[in-house]
Amino acid sequence: MRIVLQRVKGAQVKIDGKLVGRIGKGLVVLLGVREGDGERDAQYLAEKVANLRIFEDYSGKFNLSVTDVGGEVLVVSQFTLYGDCKRGRRPSFTQASPPEEANRLYEMFVNLLREKGLRVETGVFGAKMLVGIENQGPVTLILES
Repeated sequence: MRIVLQRVKGAQVKIDGKLVGRIGKGLVVLLGVREGDGERDAQYLAEKVANLRIFEDYSGKFNLSVTDVGGEVLVVSQFTLYGDCKRGRRPSFTQASPPEEANRLYEMFVNLLREKGLRVETGVFGAKMLVGIENQGPVTLILES
């Protein structure tokens, strides 16, 4: 599994002009699932996201997690994170997991974050979405299982 993680002041996701998810201070997680990923990958990354210290403490150091600051999380499925652009001019997505399995692991990841006490909003798996992100910092990290 691969995640592009952004610390945000706020974020939202719309489908066909309709708001389907919105958060304030917290994290946006763009989540891609690769062929062969499993439950251990979802568990590892949920733990990492919930506890990664990328929020500043009183002295301006990255010492606080989204859990520590009472932040929220917006999770958006993003199979294009496994786009291979090495050859030709069109990405190949052969590394991405089939949709049924990717959706199962996506839902598991979301539920694991909720079990950790985080407020989690989502997009709609497989839908064409408009994602608005107010990246704060900017802070953007790539995580892999």
